Amino acid sequence: MRKAFFQLHIAVFLAGFTGILGKLITLNEGLLVWYRLLITVITLWCLYYFQKKIKRISRVDLIKITGVGIIAVLHWVSFYASIKIANVSVALVCFSSIGFFTAIMEPVILKHPVNFGEILLGILTIAGIYLIFHFDPKFKTGIIIGIISAFLGCLFPIFNRKFLRSMSSETVTLYELTGGFLFLSLIIPFYLHWFPSDTIIPGWSDFAWLLVLSWICTVVAFSLSMKALQKISAFTVNLTYNLEPLYGILLAFIFFREDKSLESSFYWGLSLIVLSVIIQTMLIYKARVPRIEPGER
Repeated sequence: MRKAFFQLHIAVFLAGFTGILGKLITLNEGLLVWYRLLITVITLWCLYYFQKKIKRISRVDLIKITGVGIIAVLHWVSFYASIKIANVSVALVCFSSIGFFTAIMEPVILKHPVNFGEILLGILTIAGIYLIFHFDPKFKTGIIIGIISAFLGCLFPIFNRKFLRSMSSETVTLYELTGGFLFLSLIIPFYLHWFPSDTIIPGWSDFAWLLVLSWICTVVAFSLSMKALQKISAFTVNLTYNLEPLYGILLAFIFFREDKSLESSFYWGLSLIVLSVIIQTMLIYKARVPRIEPGER
């Protein structure tokens, strides 16, 4: 259990860099995610081939996993769109609402009773977001897209938890990201028609940041997160990911000086978000055993 929490927090820390990289990379959000997946998928197929970790799965499972991969892609595209439209801090704090959405969707998808404690912790996070952004309407579009991204982001860890009951984390990751990449490859010409980009081919600087984003913040972070999901509930994983804004915002302060445009209510709201994570972590640690999901008894 302790190892799973350690893996999860390392994954969250690495994920905290993704917002910064989204700002540093000049490509639009659609191309950014496409190149990220291109590098990641090629890396995983080569890595797992030599490690002999590529396993065949049924056609039905392949379709299901691909569907979840599409959700993951839409989450990433909307997340980076929020960054491009608003800023890193806005996108990352909106991402914190993922805990609230998970508390609602996990019982529906996994068919277990609603945990009202999780609902209350999710509402605490929503209150934090309200405190942060109620004073500044200029970020409205970025906030809306960021919240949509959070809703999409809550779904694939829940579905992944179901897959991990019968498949390895490597198998789920490989086919999920490959399916998402193929989907995005099909729609990227239409996406670029609706949302043109000044640059199609990344420059050397963009390419270097894409390698960091793909290898460190995707391959390593995704693998650690998947392993944690084998021991920890999807809600706890998603709620812990609320620390991602903390790491990312601190980096945004350092790199882009976004703190100059923030008021005291931002810090009060961020405190509520961190508090919700601390409470949930303490409750899980006190229990000393992972929550048993239906079908695992």
